[in-house]
Amino acid sequence: MDRVYEIPEEPNVDPVSSLQGDVIRGTNPRFTFPFSILFSTFLYCGEAASALYMVRIYRKNSETYWMTYTFSFFMFSSIMVQLTLIFVHRDLAKDKPLSLFMHLILLGPVIRCLEAMIKYLTLWKKEEQEEPYVSLTRKKMLIDGEEVLIEWEVGHSIRTLAMHRNAYKRMSQIQAFLGSVPQLTYQLYVSLISAEVPLGRVVLMVFSLVSVTYGATLCNMLAIQIKYDDYKIRLGPLEVLCITIWRTLEITSRLLILVLFSATLKLKAVPFLVLNFLIILFEPWIKFWRSGAQMPNNIEKNFSRVGTLVVLISVTILYAGINFSCWSALQLRLADRDLVDKGQNWGHMGLHYSVRLVENVIMVLVFKFFGAKVLLNYCHSLIALQLIIAYLISIGFMLLFFQYLHPLRSLFTHNVVDYLHCVCCHRHPRTRVENPEPPFETEARQSVV
Repeated sequence: MDRVYEIPEEPNVDPVSSLQGDVIRGTNPRFTFPFSILFSTFLYCGEAASALYMVRIYRKNSETYWMTYTFSFFMFSSIMVQLTLIFVHRDLAKDKPLSLFMHLILLGPVIRCLEAMIKYLTLWKKEEQEEPYVSLTRKKMLIDGEEVLIEWEVGHSIRTLAMHRNAYKRMSQIQAFLGSVPQLTYQLYVSLISAEVPLGRVVLMVFSLVSVTYGATLCNMLAIQIKYDDYKIRLGPLEVLCITIWRTLEITSRLLILVLFSATLKLKAVPFLVLNFLIILFEPWIKFWRSGAQMPNNIEKNFSRVGTLVVLISVTILYAGINFSCWSALQLRLADRDLVDKGQNWGHMGLHYSVRLVENVIMVLVFKFFGAKVLLNYCHSLIALQLIIAYLISIGFMLLFFQYLHPLRSLFTHNVVDYLHCVCCHRHPRTRVENPEPPFETEARQSVV
């Protein structure tokens, strides 16, 4: 007797209509209003406008250095955003002069947003009509602890709208970690040493903070999608809230510690920060060189070796920018075909947070003992303690997410408790080999987590 499953309500998937063999047949996906595209465009335009306004104010006040750095951070992130959208949409092989011109004047996200809105309105008007061009999509999904295969038809217009969403997700990460993080850090530094916070700078810092938090949250979601590409993944409000709190505390505490450390040592802090960034930047390339592997040639079929190298360098810069302020949730491996390690590498995560915690403690201690002129009217010990506690709380929310809220935690070979128990008790793999668990007990333990 065939069994019929009911898929939980998702934004893009309707309930199951039938079951054919081992494949569940789903109805056509619904299209939703592209709120994420509008929000990303709003953040881009708001941060750009506030940055240009502060450049004008700095120029008017003859503050050349502040103006130069503010404008440089804005320009670099804006150019990278344009290149990202062009690369994802493959515009260089298409005849779209208007889109290329808008990208040239740094307004590419605006024209892309208009294209997505037009596509959505077209779908909305033709909602009852059946699209002539469709493709089949198959994804795995966990239903009541059982893995099932779902198949549904996706129209060409809906796929195009989904491509716009994916492009804006990547754009938001580029803007967040290559533009908003350095911009927010620098504006906090300027506010600290100038002892004044004008309204324009407050607006710029608010836009940058929201952009960084949004980009870091998307970073987690995209990491899950990349690691589990064969699965249909749904994150509920509780999971998203946990990720947002985790990332907000992690990034804000890290950036504030960097600002206080830089304000304490000033130019003496530059070598430490540059060396820290360079280590993260060259780590994937050193591993790639030691592996003896060849450069991957499957990134884009029309790319030359130079084009592939440019893409790999851009990916590495983004990877370093993310890991400098927070955990990237992915480990970059240039020797692999997919460029990332799709395993659940607890060791990499533990090493990252251990090193960052030690760094943060050292920088906070430097501020506490040598930052007498940074904050005159505040207790340095209390500030240092609060920042370290905030970072530890962020780690707590991270562990909470992976232990109880991860959408595919039942697929983990080992969970957070297993890893911590192994590290704390110095359990060796030999013990697990001598006393293996029966498959049934292993599956039961994973399903309970």
